[in-house]
Amino acid sequence: GDDGNELPVGEVGEICIKGPQVMEGYWQRPQETANVMLPGGWLKTGDIGRMDERGYLFIEDRKKDMILVSGFNVYPNEIENVVVEMDGILEAAAIGQEDERCGEVVKLFVVRTDPNITEQDVIDHCRENLTGYKRPRSVEFREDLPKTNVGKILRRALRDE
Repeated sequence: GDDGNELPVGEVGEICIKGPQVMEGYWQRPQETANVMLPGGWLKTGDIGRMDERGYLFIEDRKKDMILVSGFNVYPNEIENVVVEMDGILEAAAIGQEDERCGEVVKLFVVRTDPNITEQDVIDHCRENLTGYKRPRSVEFREDLPKTNVGKILRRALRDE
């Protein structure tokens, strides 16, 4: 959990690691070190995940990309994976957009290969495959999405627009 305690099997939380290969801290940056290091040499990775009963670790998403909708944690990867299952969708990126009532709502950016796919088609697909609070409030079609030099979608760039 956020308090550094171990969670039960299957429960989602921040992944923390420890070992001789893990840094002791950032060079001459004590505040940043305090933000990522827990007592006993544990490093908070910034990744959200869960462990199954066999000890396998599954990474859900990056903590900083998590969307908080009415107090519920929403992981963009889950939404994006559902949307790209649709025929005619190349890629998708989900971000949180400020909302007075819910805190944040999901906004979706989509690159489609089929120009006939509409915003309503995407929303209907999400309605069939996602819990209510995880569904996008709006869908924006793009020619492409901003990416890092290794091809990862830059959600931060979409949030900053």
